[in-house]
Amino acid sequence: MSAPRIPVTVVTGFLGAGKTTLLSNLIRDSKQRRLAILVNEFGEVSIDGALLRGEGGGAEIHDLSNGLVAYDDDADFLPTMQALWQRRSVIDHVLIETSGLALPSAVMEQLQGEALAPYFVLDATLAVVDTPLLLDGGFGQASSDERAVDASVAELFELQLANADIVVLNKIDGLDDDALLSAEARVRELAPSIRFIELAYDAKLDTRLTLGLHLHEPANTAHRHYGPMATMPGLAMRPLANQVLLDGHSHSGLGAHSHGLATHKHFHEQDPGWQSFMIRSKETQHPDTLRDAVAALARSEPILRVKGFAPTEGGRLLIQAVRNRVEARVDETASAKQAQLVFIGYHPSRPRLVEQLRELTGTIWH
Repeated sequence: MSAPRIPVTVVTGFLGAGKTTLLSNLIRDSKQRRLAILVNEFGEVSIDGALLRGEGGGAEIHDLSNGLVAYDDDADFLPTMQALWQRRSVIDHVLIETSGLALPSAVMEQLQGEALAPYFVLDATLAVVDTPLLLDGGFGQASSDERAVDASVAELFELQLANADIVVLNKIDGLDDDALLSAEARVRELAPSIRFIELAYDAKLDTRLTLGLHLHEPANTAHRHYGPMATMPGLAMRPLANQVLLDGHSHSGLGAHSHGLATHKHFHEQDPGWQSFMIRSKETQHPDTLRDAVAALARSEPILRVKGFAPTEGGRLLIQAVRNRVEARVDETASAKQAQLVFIGYHPSRPRLVEQLRELTGTIWH
């Protein structure tokens, strides 16, 4: 009797949606599951991988350096998945966090391909959404001088939603019911085929709403053929027998639906304006000063995401920014030898960012 296939959950979402925080909470809340997590970032260093490792627990973390996970030039994805299968006796579930600037469809297609389909099954694809940013028009209502970046952001965001089974409305702690209903309506407008919409307070989601959903498992697996012309799972999916397990804020009752799994050409191929780079400093940083500096940079340059670490008095300073919303938190249990900030933006100027960081913080950056 052949070994059962390992379920895989794909987590997608735009820059700063909260994917890594949500995964951190899943690690803490899934102590009974042996998880393997693949982290893909559009950057030089896996900041997210380091954050997840800091959560401890039994999850094993694998960093994928290629910003376009599972695409043609990604030489790491397939060998990593094959290595996980060789260790299947100690792995219950695989989670793949895609880059905020990538589509999940490439991973989905690889999972259904000849090399992986006999060993892995797509459990579900989750799209994490920065709800306040959605309500503020951050995915399609920028001013005229931001039209280029706005169009690129809107296109990618809508494609991420279109390829998801479940949308997770994140960062909702300060929102009332009317705001949540507006966000829900906006998601339904952009992606009518979404099966479920869930709420994540403090980036926490019940594991029953996340893992073991079987949304892409065919009703009859007795005679499956894996080959180039095989029927893609998803064309004959069965809904969950007990929909109560998925009872969140809004379940439309929609039946099972299929996704087009042909790999979308990544929007970078048509729009090379998106850039990512790291800026470093060996000097100790003051939390408030660095936070204010990063916010100022986001206002002066087309920066959509900043994340990284810095040494500070009493521990390691963690910086997370989505546009000009910046969070700075000191972890007194950790340390950092140097500051490392990853900037992701649309045609940003690295030399200008370095110069402004030096002026605003009074420290040397390079």
